[in-house]
Amino acid sequence: MERVIIDMDEVIADPMGEMISWYQETHGGKVDFEKMLVGSWVKGFPEQHWEMVMERLLAPGFFRYLPVMQDSVEVIREMNRRYEIFIVSAATEFPNSLKDKLEWLLEHFSFISWKQLVLCGDKRVICGDYMIDDHVKNLQHFKGKSFLFTTPHNLRVTGYERINDWREAGAIFLK
Repeated sequence: MERVIIDMDEVIADPMGEMISWYQETHGGKVDFEKMLVGSWVKGFPEQHWEMVMERLLAPGFFRYLPVMQDSVEVIREMNRRYEIFIVSAATEFPNSLKDKLEWLLEHFSFISWKQLVLCGDKRVICGDYMIDDHVKNLQHFKGKSFLFTTPHNLRVTGYERINDWREAGAIFLK
């Protein structure tokens, strides 16, 4: 059975959307998507608020109630019947996220076994036939076929086959 590695943040969970909603509601500020193109969506917030945004990312509970990316549950449920699926997240970058991410995954992707969840640091240790991720740093060393999941911070990245949403992923993996 072929193995598909699926990233969590910005691929099946939406921390950027949650952070933007929170920022606009609590601070009434605007986000500059053009500044995200340098490779980090945090750069889209006004510079004087970067520290506050990072503090929120590092806070316990932030990752627990993130929105689910549209169509991801249905497509991954079907993919799980045809492929060996692993949800892989570089969670140790945000140590407080470990428990949050585990609980979030078990709630929203209950058909995925705890044995299919990998919360790690560096994804270079991960192997499989396919990887879907929003960060080139995770794809560039991957030995299988890489798919870059489109998000505002990677719009200028070239050299990777893209997946723009989960319907498109379904067309690729469930044909």
